[in-house]
Amino acid sequence: MTTLRYRMLGKSGLQVSEIGFGLWAAGGDAWGATDDQQVLAAIEYALDQGINFYDTADVYGAGHSEELLGQAMRGRREKFIVATKIGWQNFDGERGRSAYTSVEKLIAGVESNLRRLATDYIDVIQSHIDFRDPTMEIFLEGFQRLQQAGKVRAYGVSTSDFEYLKAFNADGRCAGLQIDYSILNRTAEQEILPYCQQNNIGVIVRGALAMGILTGKFTPETRFAKGDFRQRWHDHPDEYQVFLKDLETVERLRQLERPERNLAQLALQFVLQHPAVTTVIPGIKDISQAQKNIRAGQLPPLSADEMRFIDNLVLPGKGRKIWPA
Repeated sequence: MTTLRYRMLGKSGLQVSEIGFGLWAAGGDAWGATDDQQVLAAIEYALDQGINFYDTADVYGAGHSEELLGQAMRGRREKFIVATKIGWQNFDGERGRSAYTSVEKLIAGVESNLRRLATDYIDVIQSHIDFRDPTMEIFLEGFQRLQQAGKVRAYGVSTSDFEYLKAFNADGRCAGLQIDYSILNRTAEQEILPYCQQNNIGVIVRGALAMGILTGKFTPETRFAKGDFRQRWHDHPDEYQVFLKDLETVERLRQLERPERNLAQLALQFVLQHPAVTTVIPGIKDISQAQKNIRAGQLPPLSADEMRFIDNLVLPGKGRKIWPA
C-alpha cells in the first residue's frame, strides 16, 4: 500500500498531507449528530496513517470542534498542522461586518481559538468571512502581528470571491486560500486557481464531495436529519431542482466507478489533479470515513481519458457554487 503524499502549502513552509481532515461535522451542530469518541478515534487513526493537516473553526459547534482537536493533540502537538478560522462569531449582519472592529479585538479572538485548541500557536489562521467587509484590514494587521509574535505561522482566507482574494493578498503575504472546488463546481479554475499558482498561495479545498452529493449515496427521495443544514435542499423548491440536476450528473459519473475506487474517492482524486491544489479536507466523523478518504490519496492519478470524460460532463471552469461556497 502506498503512503500518503505531501505538498507545500504556498509560502507557509508547511508540508501538508494531500488528504486532510475536515472538522466541521465534528462540531455536531450542522451535519447531524456526531459522537465525540468516534471523532477522536478517527483523528487517532488518521494521524497513524499519515494525515497531518486538520482544519477547524471557532463556529463549528460553537468551539466544540476546536476543543476536540485540542484534546486529540495533547502531548503531541508537533505531529499536527492545525488550520482554524475566525470571523463569523457575533457577526454584525446589519452593518455587514465582523465583530472584530479593532486589531486588539481580533487578536483577543484568536487568543480564544488558541485556548480552545489548548496550544500556544496556530499553523494557519484564516479569515472565515467570505467577502470583503470593512474589517478586512483589521484581520490582516492582526494576523501579521500574531505572526510576528510567533502565535501564528501563516495566514489565509476562506473565499470564492476573486477580487477579495486579491485585496487580501495585496502585500503578497497571504499563504493560503480555502475554497469550494469539486467536479460540480469548477468555477475556481477560471481565475482563482491560476492566480494562486502565480502568487504561491496554497489551496485548501473544501466541498470536494459537494456536501455529500458526489458520494453517490443520495437519491431524489433522500431526506436529511433534523439539524442538518442540507434540509434546505428540500425546503426550497429551486434548490431541490438543482439537487435533482446534480444527481443526474452523479449517475453519469458512475461510469468511472471501479472495484478499487468509489465515487467519493474519484471526487477527491479529481481536485488533487489540479496543480494549484495543496490539500483537500473532506469532513470525517468516524474511522470508516477516514479509511475511505485516505485510500483516495493512495490511488494513482486519474487517466487522461477519465479527465476527458469529466470535462465533457462539467466543462472546465464551469459548474455551480455549492452553498455555502
